[in-house]
Amino acid sequence: MNRREFLKTSASGAAAFSTTRMGLWPAQEAAKTAKVALVKTSDRAKGVEDVLRLLGGPSPKGKKVFIKPNFNTADPAPGSTHNDTLRRLVELIKSGGAAGVTVGDRSGPPKTAQVLADKGIPAMAKELGFDLVNFEELPADGWVHFNPPGNHWAGGFDVAKPVVEAEYLVATCCLKTHGFGGIYTMSLKLAVGTTPKSLMRELHGARETHMRRMIAEINLAFKPQIIVLDGVEAFVDGGPSTGKKADAGVFLAGTDRVAVDAVGLAVLKDLGANEAVMSKKIFEQEQIQRAVELGLGVDTPGHIDIVAGDAAAKAYAEKLRVLLAKG
Repeated sequence: MNRREFLKTSASGAAAFSTTRMGLWPAQEAAKTAKVALVKTSDRAKGVEDVLRLLGGPSPKGKKVFIKPNFNTADPAPGSTHNDTLRRLVELIKSGGAAGVTVGDRSGPPKTAQVLADKGIPAMAKELGFDLVNFEELPADGWVHFNPPGNHWAGGFDVAKPVVEAEYLVATCCLKTHGFGGIYTMSLKLAVGTTPKSLMRELHGARETHMRRMIAEINLAFKPQIIVLDGVEAFVDGGPSTGKKADAGVFLAGTDRVAVDAVGLAVLKDLGANEAVMSKKIFEQEQIQRAVELGLGVDTPGHIDIVAGDAAAKAYAEKLRVLLAKG
């Protein structure tokens, strides 16, 4: 499969927009820049609702929605997706008329089944009425192999078929640094959890060479319709499961993975993150660089439109615009 086929496949899920009673999915014209919605809050349920309303975006009405969270471990947020964030996201998608909701992930190093149990996700699935997929339990034909031209994987990579074939994909990520070579973990690195655990030896073995590029390349296999980043708390050093915490008090949402990660990195810079984040310009981070090369998102900070609602959020958005411009 070549890059053109990748992009054609990934675009197939973005279709009609519509307005619902809740006003979370208003009609919108195709944007010339990447819109990133920003809400200042420490209330996760309110943050999810407000940031989705502010973003607008493709309606889930009539769609089978797949949610990819960050369940690498069961550690408290931002070590993993907070249950309050996932719960409200599911509720809003269901109330938006989705034909069904599925949540799926692969953890590591811990077993995925144990992580899901420790977080109480099976009980939440039963309560809210969504399906749950453990990628570790997928059969051999539950994976799709990709080997795009010029990629840095030895023999390409496999991606979970439920993600590749999702009619409507929602990615919900955390705001944090990554202490094992990834530098940071937001929407682009969320893709690592869509690959089998057997590939982690190769990925981690490349931490001094191509790891960040390899992370970006996984994202060629799919395209989220919406990305929601929970930045109520952040890791400014360490990560991905534990680290030095800071209160960021933000929610971000967008449709462009590069734009969301770039704004998230601006937040980390504002918080005073570790040297790996602070010493490089945002668009010089290798995850971002490679994603731009692959056409996965915007190529400059000037093409990111941060939109905010209230005065506090607007003031913070302006601060982030300055950080983005400086890099």
